[in-house]
Amino acid sequence: MQPIHVCNHTTPEAIYPFDARGIAKRFRHAAIFGALDALHPGEVMRFCNDHDPLPLLAQIQQRYGDSVTIEYLQREMGAIVIDFAKVG
Repeated sequence: MQPIHVCNHTTPEAIYPFDARGIAKRFRHAAIFGALDALHPGEVMRFCNDHDPLPLLAQIQQRYGDSVTIEYLQREMGAIVIDFAKVG
């Protein structure tokens, strides 16, 4: 059984939570891109969502290429946690 990751506060390791569940659906992608644009190299946005955002991931890869990495920490129905890291 995998540990459950939560998004509740920033950490000393420069991991910043982004809980998409609290953002209106029509604003989500714009808010996510804004948050990714604001990351500095070495920082991580820990993204929490209730569904697997495959179309969003394709858009992120197209927009940022290798400058943002994508790593699933949790991938279960109703509980998705992904770390997006800005590469220096």
